[in-house]
Amino acid sequence: MQVVNIHEAKTNLSRLIALAGQGQPFVIAKAGKPLVKVTAIHTQSGEQPRRLGFMRGVLQVPDDFDRMGGDDIASMFAGGGA
Repeated sequence: MQVVNIHEAKTNLSRLIALAGQGQPFVIAKAGKPLVKVTAIHTQSGEQPRRLGFMRGVLQVPDDFDRMGGDDIASMFAGGGA
């Protein structure tokens, strides 16, 4: 596996990412010590993994979500305690 220092990784990031996408992971090192491993993310269908909305239909967010606990928080900032 290829090991590159941070400066080299910044200089050649596009090329390194292309190689990782082709199945050739690499390690970025700092001061000669391995720091992170870069690998491609593969999905079964070839689509990007979904993040937003993955709990749709499972959870319900209350209408007043952005105001929940507002009085308690305001009291804490005013020095009233919890």
